[in-house]
Amino acid sequence: MSASDENSKQAQRQAAMAVLAHCEAADIARTLDAVALPVHENLRETENGLLMVRGRIGGDGAPFNLGEATVSRAAVRLSTGEVGFGYTLGRDQRKARMIALCDALIQSVDHAGPVEAKVLAPLRAQLMTERKRTAMETAATRVDFYTLVRGEG
Repeated sequence: MSASDENSKQAQRQAAMAVLAHCEAADIARTLDAVALPVHENLRETENGLLMVRGRIGGDGAPFNLGEATVSRAAVRLSTGEVGFGYTLGRDQRKARMIALCDALIQSVDHAGPVEAKVLAPLRAQLMTERKRTAMETAATRVDFYTLVRGEG
């Protein structure tokens, strides 16, 4: 596999993870039901843990420990050998496992197309609709301030 193919596959996985991380577990489960899932096993039982969140003042200052965040993680292997990893903020182990399963499926030649069409595309469309709705609600409350200049001076 060439470097450009590898980069393309990595970009595809990153885009999929971005969509899945922002979706609710129930929505992922609903769309994942439309895909025939292959035999798979847990490489690591889904678990919860803590992650140190770091920040910077002004974006370029010295890093500091902002606090901790709860994270769930999972690892899944398909019967064909593809391994998927899933991480999500919070304590939703089911969501982490579904993300790991989707990660493994999009690496598979046989399952990448159906997962993109039946899982990721509907979820991506739903996210875009929600973002547009939120943007419209926010725009409705926008106030434009202006300053009148008086002629005295």
